[in-house]
Amino acid sequence: MNKNALSAWIKIVAGCFIVAVGFVYFINPYSIVPGGVYGASIVLHNLFPTIQVGTFGYMFDVPLLILSVLLLGAKLGIRTIVAALITPLFMNVLSTLSYPTREALQQLDPSLLLGGCLDMSQHLMLTSIMGAVLIGLGSGLVVRNQATTGGSDIVAMILQKYARIRFSRAILLVDATVVCFGLAVIGFGLGNAEDTGQPALYLSLYSLIAIFITSRVIAFVINGSKNDKLMFVISDSRMTELHKYILQDLDRSATYIKSSGLYTGKDKEMLFLVVSYKEVNDLKMKIKEVNPRAFVVVTDAYDTFGEGWKPLPSQGDIEPE
Repeated sequence: MNKNALSAWIKIVAGCFIVAVGFVYFINPYSIVPGGVYGASIVLHNLFPTIQVGTFGYMFDVPLLILSVLLLGAKLGIRTIVAALITPLFMNVLSTLSYPTREALQQLDPSLLLGGCLDMSQHLMLTSIMGAVLIGLGSGLVVRNQATTGGSDIVAMILQKYARIRFSRAILLVDATVVCFGLAVIGFGLGNAEDTGQPALYLSLYSLIAIFITSRVIAFVINGSKNDKLMFVISDSRMTELHKYILQDLDRSATYIKSSGLYTGKDKEMLFLVVSYKEVNDLKMKIKEVNPRAFVVVTDAYDTFGEGWKPLPSQGDIEPE
């Protein structure tokens, strides 16, 4: 196994552990349903409390893993199989270690979680956010290394590959379906959500918040922040000093476009370039120094590919946005 492959496996395992921590300590004890296999598992645990959430995860994952191998490729399938098997294992082990008795484990009693030091029953908004961030961070780390934690990740990847739906949007679609299931079981009193001390219907709203945050964090982890800026600089004179500044000081390049004014008919030069958001102000100051009359347009660059930026994606690559 080469160094890159070993690093990928370490990140996958770390991501799975982070996902498990998010569920065990911030999501499961409060009957929040953040979609996916484990969201459905939380709902089923309300109906069958003797079966752990992670165990329900195994029940869902097996057929989805088979689909992963068949539809997403052997390499992805192997990594996904490992990730999908160790995530519920981490969840079951952490849950067993974090509750003092079997009864507390079955009830997922937050007042007894880690001896009561992590009871957030009165702070459901905070626990929803914390759990969603951890789940998104862990899932994004796993997906970035060409695996999934199973469940809705697999469904989302299949939808991305065959239905051309972007990964985070597919996750949102699948998870919304699970929340509706949770609303029917927990929100309308079929489960035991009354133990949370909050109106059960509110839990569905917290679940939607958790789903949204999770999808945003997954997208951020995979793609990074999209703060690149697209600039058009139009001048009625040649801006040689600006050319040098872009090439030498910014260590960037630009495209020179010969143009003419529609009203005046005079020749103009137009520079087209992409810079990071940190470079925009300095570049504007330099433009003002070179030609205060220049016409400048700055807008967001949704995605930037090519030399000096990201490589163009290959077929089957994850595109969360």
